[in-house]
Amino acid sequence: MTIWLTNTATRKKEEFTPLDPTNVRMYVCGPTVYDRAHIGNARPVIVFDVLFRLLRHVYGPEHVTYVRNFTDVDDKINARAADSGRSIGDITAETTQWYLEDMAAIGALEPTHMPRATAYIAEMVAMIEDLIAKGHAYEAEGHVLFAVDSWKEGYGKLSGRSVDDMIAGARVEVAPYKRNPMDFVMWKPSSDDLPGWDSPWGRGRPGWHIECSAMAYDLLGDQFDIHGGGNDLMFPHHENEIAQSKCAGHGFARYWLHNEMLQVEGKKMSKSLGNFFTVRDLLDQGVPGEVIRFVFLSTHYRKPMDWTAEKAEQAKKTLQKWREQTRDVVPGEEYQPVTDALKDDLNTSAAITQLHALSAAGDVTTLLYNARLLGLLTPELGGWEQILSADGADVSYLQEISEVMVALRAKAMETKDFSAVDEMKAALADAGVDVRMSKSGVDLVPSERFDSAKLWKIERNRETEV
Repeated sequence: MTIWLTNTATRKKEEFTPLDPTNVRMYVCGPTVYDRAHIGNARPVIVFDVLFRLLRHVYGPEHVTYVRNFTDVDDKINARAADSGRSIGDITAETTQWYLEDMAAIGALEPTHMPRATAYIAEMVAMIEDLIAKGHAYEAEGHVLFAVDSWKEGYGKLSGRSVDDMIAGARVEVAPYKRNPMDFVMWKPSSDDLPGWDSPWGRGRPGWHIECSAMAYDLLGDQFDIHGGGNDLMFPHHENEIAQSKCAGHGFARYWLHNEMLQVEGKKMSKSLGNFFTVRDLLDQGVPGEVIRFVFLSTHYRKPMDWTAEKAEQAKKTLQKWREQTRDVVPGEEYQPVTDALKDDLNTSAAITQLHALSAAGDVTTLLYNARLLGLLTPELGGWEQILSADGADVSYLQEISEVMVALRAKAMETKDFSAVDEMKAALADAGVDVRMSKSGVDLVPSERFDSAKLWKIERNRETEV
C-alpha cells in the first residue's frame, strides 16, 4: 500500500512519491535551546519520529535522511544568559543535552543530522547576499530584510491567507527601516555584549527564518521531500522559509505536514492556569516516557490532543499488560492492518486499535513487532513496568538497589563519607521502602506507604548516572 500524506500546501491527502526512493529526505523544525522542552514541544518530535520509522520501514534505513535543527542563536537565549549570568555557550550546551535526553526518554530516534544554527552562519550570509542581488532583499540601518512585495504571487499560499489578512492578524514589528510592515529580518546588528559574526552589513546575527532555509539547502539539496512542524509554525516561520528559498531559486519542500496543538485537561496549556509542565516534569513525577508516547499516539496528529491524567493511567495499564504478554518473546512479522493505518496519513490511533486486537487474540509475537513500528515496547523504553506489579514492588529491582546500597556502604566505610548512603536511604524512605542494614547485608522492604513510581525514578536515575 502506498503512503498517503495530507499536504498542507495543497489541502489534500496525496500519494507520497519521493524524488529519489534511495534518498528520501525530510526536514523538521527543531527547538530553540534556552530551557526544558514542554510537552507541547514533544508532539512534533513523536509525530515525525513515527514518520521517520515508517519511511525507514518502507524504503530501508540507509535510504532515509532526516534533519532536525537546533536554534542556538536567539534573543530568548540572550535574555536567559543576561538574567542568569551564565555564558550563552553553557546554556545552549546544557539545554541541547537536556532536549536529547528528554526526547530519547519518550522513544524518539535521533535524526540523521542535527545541525546547530551557529555552525551555518556562512551559508546564511551567502543566501542573504544572493537574495539581495536578485532584488528580493534590502539593507537598511544594519539590518537586511526580505521584501515580501517582491514575491506577491507566492507569499501566503501555505497558510491560505492574503498579505493584507496577515498584516491584520499578526503582530508585526513596526520599524522605520521597513519598506513594508510584513518585511522580515534576515540579519540584524549585534552589540558587543551579544553574539555576532562579521558580514557585508557589519557585525551581526541571523534572523530566525533564514536558518532553516540555509541548513535545509546545505544538508538536503535544492529540493527535498517533506518539511514538517507544528501548525503554530505555518505562519510566519514556514511562509518565510518558502519565500526565501523559492526566491533564491531552490525547489525546497514538496510535501508540508503540520501537527495540531496540545491541551492539558481540556484547556490550553499556560503558566497562568498552572497546567504548564515539561517532559522532564512528567518523567520526574514517575510517568514513564513510553506512557507519554502512547498517549500522544492515541490521537491523530492533525487533531488537537488533550493530555489528561486519566489517559496516562489507562496507557500505563495497557502498556503494562502488553509488556507482560511480550516478555521473553521474539518479534514476529509485519501485520498489514497496522502498517496500512500508518501509511494512511500516519493514522496512529487506528494502528493502536489494531495492536489492541492482536493483544486480545494473544498473537504476542506479531504484537511486539508491530508495536515497535510505532516506537512502543522497545527495549530502550522498558523496565518501568517491572516495578508496577499488583502488590507494589518487583523483587529484582529492589535486589539491584540493595546491591547498590551494599557498595555505597562499603565505600563509605573506607572514606568516612556517608553522604551518598544517607541520600539513597532518604530517597528510598520517600518511596515507602524500609531500609534494614546489618552486618550480613541490606534488606529493602516495601511498607504500606510504598510508591512504585518513586522507586522507578530512583532506579532510572541510578542507570543514568552509571
